[in-house]
Amino acid sequence: MELSQKQAGPASGSPLPAPSRTPTPAWAAADDSVAASTGGLQAYYYDLCMEKSQEIKPFILQILQEVDEEVEKGSVGITLNIAGNSRSLSGERVTGEDFWILCRVLKNNSFINGLDVRYNLLSDVGAYYAAKLLQKQRNLIYLNLMFNDIGPDGGELIAKALHKNRTLKHLRMTGNKIENKGGMFFAAMLQINSSLEKLDLGDCDLGMQSVIAFATVLTQNQTIKGLNLNRPILYGEQEESTVHLSHMLKENQCLIELHICKHDIKNCGMKQLCDALYLNRSLQYLDVSCNKITQDGMKYLADVLKSNTTLEVIDLSFNRMENAGANYLSDALASHNRTLKALSVVSNNIEGKGLVALSQSMETNPTLSHIYIWGNKFDGATCVAYSDLIHTGRLKPDNTDVEPFVVDGHVYLAEVSNGLKRHYYWTPGYGEACSPSSNAGFSLAPSY
Repeated sequence: MELSQKQAGPASGSPLPAPSRTPTPAWAAADDSVAASTGGLQAYYYDLCMEKSQEIKPFILQILQEVDEEVEKGSVGITLNIAGNSRSLSGERVTGEDFWILCRVLKNNSFINGLDVRYNLLSDVGAYYAAKLLQKQRNLIYLNLMFNDIGPDGGELIAKALHKNRTLKHLRMTGNKIENKGGMFFAAMLQINSSLEKLDLGDCDLGMQSVIAFATVLTQNQTIKGLNLNRPILYGEQEESTVHLSHMLKENQCLIELHICKHDIKNCGMKQLCDALYLNRSLQYLDVSCNKITQDGMKYLADVLKSNTTLEVIDLSFNRMENAGANYLSDALASHNRTLKALSVVSNNIEGKGLVALSQSMETNPTLSHIYIWGNKFDGATCVAYSDLIHTGRLKPDNTDVEPFVVDGHVYLAEVSNGLKRHYYWTPGYGEACSPSSNAGFSLAPSY
């Protein structure tokens, strides 16, 4: 479960009262690690800050108090959420030194199995303590370090800590510029680690060498089920990374989810991927959004969909399939494929005829339940077609990113905040952060 974050405590500069302590049961008195957990994380944090002469952060005290309350209720499997981009933190950020104290607090805690410190200021200092935590904390299965100004050296420390870690299942390093050097250490780690199931290295400035290293390692690794290699720093027009990833897909029969956005994939690279998909029997979620794939690439994909029985989610957003590409896909979906559940064609320069063709494929295809079309060129026929799908119940309002409305007897479509990974970079200030309607891709094809 995730805990909400609320700013609390006295005004800055005023003395902080010592937190009240939860009584420690007699059975736990002999074990310091258990006493630290049951005696209250808030009190333990306060004592450590006083002992180490560190600044006591009121917002951390408040969040730890909420954890203590959940523990008192008997909750287990708690995710400690101290995301720096939360509105409730009012600009507060966790620094590397703050994280040192937090890691000491969490080191022997058995109630917390997830830690989310995205959008803070950990830097390589915090990465050092995160590595120490991974070596000592035996209950942590989820760690989110995205956008924390961690560099190549910090990436090396975390990757090496995972050599011996046997509990972490999901790691997000998104947006930390670990570059090619850090990427190589993570690829080497996957040759040793046998527990990590999902790894996100999107926007980490990986180089061609590290992307090829991941592709090579994953021909042998049998535990990774989800991998994000979005936006590497690639040079040249040879699509070499796509060639190696395609070879990996031919060999790997465990990977469920693959994100390769912004790899500069063109039609030739798409053909390489599709040739691999004829042989792959595990991949369920393929994300090739934000590339340079046109109608010819969509023809290769349509041919694959006529025989593929594993792909359930495909993200083609921000390519350029146009009407011809949409027609290729609609033909395959209408007559052959019965396994694809979600398709995103957002911003693909598709006009009315192509969009209507996709809507008609849903009328004959009972499996395709999610479709996202915003950012294309709607005409009257498009608006009517999707309005009819929604009003007849064939397309549920939560499963698309458009909503019909009528003005002067004419039907129009408005955008709604639904998608395959709408909350990948951020979470809303209200409502459910991980709702299936906003993050349908991860709900339909979970890799962790």
